[in-house]
Amino acid sequence: MTSSILTSSIPQTGGMRELRRILWPTDFSEFSDIAFRYALSLAQHYRAKLFAQHVVELWRHPEADFAPARYYEEFCERLLQNGENELQRFLKNRADNEIQRERVVRQGVAADSILALAEAQKVDLIVMGTHGRRGFDRLMVGSVTERVLRKASCPVLAVHKPSPDFLKSREQHDPVHLNRILFCTDFSENSERALGHAISLTAEYNAELTLLHVLEDIPGWSSIDEATAAAMQQLDGSTGKVSIWQD
Repeated sequence: MTSSILTSSIPQTGGMRELRRILWPTDFSEFSDIAFRYALSLAQHYRAKLFAQHVVELWRHPEADFAPARYYEEFCERLLQNGENELQRFLKNRADNEIQRERVVRQGVAADSILALAEAQKVDLIVMGTHGRRGFDRLMVGSVTERVLRKASCPVLAVHKPSPDFLKSREQHDPVHLNRILFCTDFSENSERALGHAISLTAEYNAELTLLHVLEDIPGWSSIDEATAAAMQQLDGSTGKVSIWQD
């Protein structure tokens, strides 16, 4: 495998992306709490409105099946109220009061409810944690984050549990400060749209942006220079360090 690192200039055209509405779904897990730090940091930097959402899924409460019919509705209302109280406490203890916030607690299927709220509120970004389930748990429960990633019409930032050092911000009031951003491109239309977000984040956080394109199925060593030159032409006008890998 060979690589070359080249530098190119900031594009004169091509849009920066603004984030005005950010959605943070939570199941009150450790992973959601970590994702919140990213959501809050982004809301602070972009002065965006932050939607905090909790979805009550009845399948997680099998005792509901044994509740008498006349008490079933009361049981569901109690679950919703508990979710509302917990979400309110969480935000009161952690959220910046200068950030515009809205709490949303609903009963339903988590992925469907998240996607529906994102569409209804026209959010610009969904920030959510991922449990990284494997094996039987993934087969039985599935990944809410994965389903949202596949179906959301807006960008989704999926946050896995990073090392504690990664979360230490160098900014006094910034929960997370992004220092290095990696943008991977296959030159597709989706990649072009993603580049606008990468450039916007780089400018907002004064971060370092690295662009990566992988050259696949190069027939011979004699073709690498030509393929690299062609790829660099397509990357012309991008910003940051440009990495081209042959695989």
